[in-house]
Amino acid sequence: MSRIVAIVGRPNVGKSTLFNRLTESRKAIVDDLSGVTRDRHYGKAEWIGEEFTVIDTGGYVSGSEDIFEEAIRRQVHIAVEEADVLLFMVDVTTGITDLDATLADVLRRTKKPVLVVSNKVDYGDRESASAEFYGFGLGEVYSISSQTGTGTGELLDVLVKALPEQLPQSDDALPKVTLVGRPNVGKSTLLNALLGYERTIVTPIAGTTRDTIHTEYKGFGHHFTLIDTAGLRRKAKVHEDIEFYSVLRTVRTIEDCDVVMLMIDAQEGIQAQDLSIFHLAEKNKKGLVILVNKWDLIEKDQNSTKKFEAAIKERIAPFTDVPIVFISAIDKQRILKAVETAMEVNLARQQHIKTNKLNEVMLEIIENYPPPAWKGKYIRIKYVTQLKQVPPTFVFFCNLPQYIREAYKRYLENQIREKFDFTGVPFNLFFREK
Repeated sequence: MSRIVAIVGRPNVGKSTLFNRLTESRKAIVDDLSGVTRDRHYGKAEWIGEEFTVIDTGGYVSGSEDIFEEAIRRQVHIAVEEADVLLFMVDVTTGITDLDATLADVLRRTKKPVLVVSNKVDYGDRESASAEFYGFGLGEVYSISSQTGTGTGELLDVLVKALPEQLPQSDDALPKVTLVGRPNVGKSTLLNALLGYERTIVTPIAGTTRDTIHTEYKGFGHHFTLIDTAGLRRKAKVHEDIEFYSVLRTVRTIEDCDVVMLMIDAQEGIQAQDLSIFHLAEKNKKGLVILVNKWDLIEKDQNSTKKFEAAIKERIAPFTDVPIVFISAIDKQRILKAVETAMEVNLARQQHIKTNKLNEVMLEIIENYPPPAWKGKYIRIKYVTQLKQVPPTFVFFCNLPQYIREAYKRYLENQIREKFDFTGVPFNLFFREK
């Protein structure tokens, strides 16, 4: 089960810089102008063996007429509601502002752990200034510099202790398939078609993630756990921000499954949020199937599916080895094909290529097209093996692994996909010195 930490605070206190440091990335935009974080950013963080998801929210602004700031304020409220631990960031150089005090009032009402983080404590004489923030009545104040990293280790020590206990992975051998997509794309219709079709529904099982239902599905020779995220609309308080809310929930459900069925609307094509969900599943190395719903409403000619597939693959590149199934949930067209494809992807994700077969195929390919030399040094790949783990992980042993470039790594990945069936399966490639 995913544990979520949200970084909240008014604009320009250093939230994105802390996010980048915790996730060891540069994904969030960092700028001196306030309000540059319009979209939410998600990243993985790990500290002393504890893994969690970090959300970088926009800056909290109260009472603004700016439409962006209004949306950010609502979304901060959602993050506060959904996160397991909250990092409340303030700026030691400005002290407590009216906006800080307003957000502190919001945070005092939550029952979630709140850690007050005094940022920009770059010099020793600023340490004493952080004492002002005890006035929030939210407990201990942690002085850090997100820019230099000072104090972040101590903050993380406390943070991981505040996280809820990580539930053990289920021993359930059934594959877990989750259906995700934007609101109104037809998820509920497809779920009803699947679960009501020829009495396939079996007893619902309480979900391991909040407000998701895990249902055991048995029908047409298939048996798996279907993770239902269709209950995303239940909380009336967040109806105007349902898109953000659904993405937040999707973080949890994707991390708890084996295969993601991403449903998109044929009338609208693949949208920005669809891409966000796709890349989230890809990053988490989950199996992927794209379902194009409402295909019955599209005027078609003999090339329609090819054109639509090409348009999708152009948007999801470079990972384009993904099955695309055109369905109509309301007419129950090709919904069995959708299930069969998800099960095929799950089997591909579980497969293990024997080492002798892998070397027989790949070493010949590498010999015919070896890695480009780097600064006069020749790279020789001697051996490749697949580790016995899911997701599939391939390790190439060579003399100079540090000089293998991304383009050649993609070439090797494409060759593995071409020679063995890994359609819909993101996998890992590692290079080690032999």
